[in-house]
Amino acid sequence: MASYEWYASPRNYELEKAEKALQSQPAASHPLKGITVTEIKQVDSRGTPARETKPAPKREFVDPLSSGDPLGADGAISLAFEGADPLSRFAAEAEPLGRARSSSEKKKDVISPDGLDESFEPWSSKKAGILAKYTTSEKLSITTSFLSASDKEKVVIKTQHHAATVTDKVKNRLEQLDDFEEGSVKEMMNLSQQDYVKRIEELNQALVTAWEQDQRVKSLKIAIQCSKLLADISVIHFYPSKFVLITEILDTFGRLVYDRLLEKAQYIPPGSTKPVRLPSNFTPADVPESAKETCRNWFFKIASIRELIPRLYVECAILKSYSFLTSGEYADALKRVALMTRGIGDPLVAVYARCYLCRVGIQVAPSIRDHVLPCFDDFLGSFVQVQNDSVQNILAAQKMEMPLYLTLFSPALDWILQCLAHKASDALLNTTLEKCKQDCNNALLLNSIMSAFHPQFIANRATFFTEMIRECEDTGFPKHLLQQSLGRCLVVAETPEDQKLAVLSEVWKSVIKLKNPADYISCAEVWIEFVVKHFGKREVNKILADVIKHMTPDRAFEDHYPRLQSIVSKILTHMKDFSQLFSLDKFLPFLDMFQRDAIKVEVCKNVLEAFGKHQVETVNDPVVINAMMFLCKTVHDSVNALTLEDEKRVIAALLCGFIAGVSFGRDFEQQLSFYVEARGSFSNLDPVLVTLIQSVNRLSIDTRQVVKGNHSRKTAAFVRACAAYTFITIPSLQSVYSQLQLYLVCGQVALLNQCFSQADAFFKATISRIPELPVVLDTEGKVRSTEPLLVEFISNFVSTLVATPDSPEAGVLYLLRGLLNVLQDYTWDQSSDARVTVYTRVLAALSAYSQEEYPYHVDKVDANDAMYGGDPKFLAEVKGVADTLTTQILAHLKSLSAPEMEKRKTALAFDLLTSVIAHSDMSNTAMCTLAANLWGLVQRTGQADTKAMARLGSYIRSKASSGAKGFRELAAQTKIEV
Repeated sequence: MASYEWYASPRNYELEKAEKALQSQPAASHPLKGITVTEIKQVDSRGTPARETKPAPKREFVDPLSSGDPLGADGAISLAFEGADPLSRFAAEAEPLGRARSSSEKKKDVISPDGLDESFEPWSSKKAGILAKYTTSEKLSITTSFLSASDKEKVVIKTQHHAATVTDKVKNRLEQLDDFEEGSVKEMMNLSQQDYVKRIEELNQALVTAWEQDQRVKSLKIAIQCSKLLADISVIHFYPSKFVLITEILDTFGRLVYDRLLEKAQYIPPGSTKPVRLPSNFTPADVPESAKETCRNWFFKIASIRELIPRLYVECAILKSYSFLTSGEYADALKRVALMTRGIGDPLVAVYARCYLCRVGIQVAPSIRDHVLPCFDDFLGSFVQVQNDSVQNILAAQKMEMPLYLTLFSPALDWILQCLAHKASDALLNTTLEKCKQDCNNALLLNSIMSAFHPQFIANRATFFTEMIRECEDTGFPKHLLQQSLGRCLVVAETPEDQKLAVLSEVWKSVIKLKNPADYISCAEVWIEFVVKHFGKREVNKILADVIKHMTPDRAFEDHYPRLQSIVSKILTHMKDFSQLFSLDKFLPFLDMFQRDAIKVEVCKNVLEAFGKHQVETVNDPVVINAMMFLCKTVHDSVNALTLEDEKRVIAALLCGFIAGVSFGRDFEQQLSFYVEARGSFSNLDPVLVTLIQSVNRLSIDTRQVVKGNHSRKTAAFVRACAAYTFITIPSLQSVYSQLQLYLVCGQVALLNQCFSQADAFFKATISRIPELPVVLDTEGKVRSTEPLLVEFISNFVSTLVATPDSPEAGVLYLLRGLLNVLQDYTWDQSSDARVTVYTRVLAALSAYSQEEYPYHVDKVDANDAMYGGDPKFLAEVKGVADTLTTQILAHLKSLSAPEMEKRKTALAFDLLTSVIAHSDMSNTAMCTLAANLWGLVQRTGQADTKAMARLGSYIRSKASSGAKGFRELAAQTKIEV
C-alpha cells in the first residue's frame, strides 16, 4: 500500500481570532424589549395622523398535553374501572344516556346565569360517591316491563292495525297502558347487586330503543315501572344507590320527551317556506299549537297514573317540557309537586322524592327556589316518623341499626339543603338553625346544614356549632360525623382567632373518647389539617402522639393506612419547613406505623416529593439530613429486579433532589463526607451515582475557585481526594457510555486542578473502556447505534488531549497513540465510515499539536507546546502519526469502489478535503495535489452538496486572491476562477 505524507499548516491562532472577530457596535434598542405596534387611529386638526403605541398582544402558552389527553376523561375511567363490578362502573359512567349529554348541557348543571356558580356542586359529581358507598350483598328483586312473546305479538298487531282516527289511536294507547297495569309485568327475584345493576342498564337501553322505534307507550311503561321501584325499601341500605340508578332512567325519559317536543315545535317564519327549530331562548308564544297539544297530552297521560310515587316521579322527569306551555308554569308545578310529596308515608322514600324534585327544579329553573323551603319544612315535620313502630319494625326485620339507617338520609338531605343554601345570606343560616333547634335538634340535620351552607358562615359560629353538637339529640346519628363535617368547614374557611383554641379543645375532648379506631382516625384525619394550619409544632406533636396512642393497640393502624397517609399529606402540605417538621418527636414514630412495605415506601416518597417541592433553601441541619437519609434509604432499598424502569426513574429523581438540597457551605470536607455516606446508601441507581459524581466534581471546582487556582497543600490533597472518590465510583455504573463521559469530565476537572497523575488515570480508564461500549443502546424502548455517540465522544476527548501534557515517563503522544490503537482494533460497523471520520478529526488535532502555540490551554497547566517548544523529534512523531492516518483514510476511500458506495465515498472525500484545506500546508505540493484530487473526486461522483461545494470554492477563491501560498495553484488545478 502506498504511503502518503501530511504537512501541517503553521497557524497563528491569536491573529486568526483577531481577524475574524466582528467589531462591536452599540445597540439601538434592548434586544429583549417587548415588540410594540403603532396603530394610526385618526387625523388630528392639523392633518397629522395620531398614533397610538401599545404592546403587542402576548400569545398564551398552550400546553400540548392539556387539550388531548388520551387517558383523560373517558379513557381514564375505562382503565380505572376495567374489570370492576357493574355498580362501580355505573358510578363512573353515570351520565344520562351513557355520556350522551352535550358539553353545553353539562355546563348548565354547574354554571347558569340564573344564579348558580362553581360553588354549587352538581349532582353528576355526587353520584359516584353515592354508588360507591351504599352497596349491599343481599338479594334484590325487580319488576320488569319486558313483555312475553305473546304480549309482544299483541302489541305489534295493535300497532300495525290501529284505526285511522285520532280517537281510536288514543284508545289503542290507553289499552296498552291498561295491559301494563293489569299484570303483564313480571317480578324477578333473588338478584345480586351486579345482576340488579345490569338489569337497570338493560331497562335504560330498552327505553331508548323503544323510543327510537316510535314505541312511546312502551317507553312510558318502563319509566312508570322504574318509578315504582323507588317505593320498594325491602333492601333499605341499597336505597340511595337505587335512587341514583332509577333517576338516571327517568332523566333519559324526560330528555327524550323534551327533544321530541322540540322537534315537533318547528315553525315556518314569516316570508319563508322552510320550517326551522325553535331558538334556545324560545317563549311559549313561539310554540305552535300542535306542539302544545302534544305536550298537554303527555302531562294528561302522566296525570292518569294511579299510584302517587310513579305519577310524581314521571311528572318531575318531564317537568322541563312545561316551557312549551306557559312561562309561569315552573313555579306552580314545583310547588304543587312539593305538596304531593306529603302523601308519601315512608320518611326515607319521601326525602328522596323531595330530593329529585329539587334536583329537577335546580336544573330547569335555577332562579326559582320557592319550593325548596317547603320541602325542607316538610322533612322537619315528618322526621319524627323515624321513631314510629313501622320504621322500627322494618329496621328490625333487616337487622339495621338506627345510626346506619340515618346515614341513608344524608345524600338527599344534603342536596335539598344545598339548593336552599346556595348563595343564601347569613340570616338564612340563623333561621335554619332556629328551626333545627325548635323542631328537630338532630345530629343528621345539623350535619347536612354544615355540609350545605358556606364554610365561612360555619366558621364564624364555630363555638356555637360545637355547643350544638354537644347538645343535639342522640338519635343514633354518630356525633363523630358531626365533628368531621365541622372540621371540613373550618379548614377551608378563616375561623375567628378567639375561637380557634376553644373549638379545638372542645372537639378533641370528644374525639379522644372514641373507642372505635375507625371513628377516631376519621376525625383525626380532618382535624390535623386545622391544627397544622393554625397552631404550632407543640400542638401538632400532641395530636400525632394521640394518634399513635389510639392506633397502636391491636395493630389497628393496619386497617387504616389510607387515612394515616392522608394525615402525612396534610402535614406536608402546610409544614414546609423541614427543620420544624423533623423537630416533631412523634413524626418519625408516626411513620413507623406504616409497616407494610409498599405503603411505607409510598409515604417516604411523599415526604421526598414535598422536600423537593417546598425546600427552597439548602439544608445542613443534621437532624433533617439524618431523617431524610433514613427515608431515602427506605425508598432506595425498595428497588429490585422486578421494579419498572419508570419507577426507578421516579425514585432516582427524588433521591437526586435530596442530594442537591444538602449544602454545608464552605465546609467542603463535611460536604464530601455526606457524599461518601450517600454513595454507600444509594449504590443501586445509576442516576443517583451520576449526581454524586458530578456533585463531587462541582465541589472540586468550588475549591479551585476559592483558592483562585493556587492550591495549598491542604486544598491540593482535598481535590485529589475528590478525584479518588469519582474514580472509585464510576466503575459502579451500569452504563458503559456513562462511564466514558464521566471519566472524561472527571479527567478534565482533575487537569483543571493540576492533578496530573489523576487526570492521566482518568484518561487511561477512558481509553480502556472504549472496547467495552455496546454496539447499541436501549434508551426508553428505542434502540440506537452507539457509533455516532462514540464519534462525538472521541472528538471531545481528542480536543481535551491537545491541552493535556504528556507524561515524561510514558513518552510522546502516548495517550493519543493508545486511543488510536484501541480504535484500530475496535469492531466497527462495516456499513459505516465512523472510523475514518474519527481519523479525519484526529488529523485536525495533530495539526494543532504541530503548532508552536496551541489554540487553547488549561489555566496553570503547561501543554506540549510549552514542554517541547517545537522540538524536531516531537514534530516528527506528530507527523508520523498524521502520515499513517492519511494513508489509512485514502486507502479506505479507494476501497469504496462499488457504485452503491458513491454517496459514502463522496461524503468522506469532502470531509477530508475540508480538513486538508483548513489544517494542512497548502504551499506543499503534495498537499495541494491531494486537495485537487479530492476536489475532482467529489465533483465526478455528482453526489456532493452543491451549496457546501460553492462555499468551499468561494473560500479557495478568497484565499487565492489574498495571495495565500498554494491556494492559487489549487484554484488553477480545480479550475476555480480567481
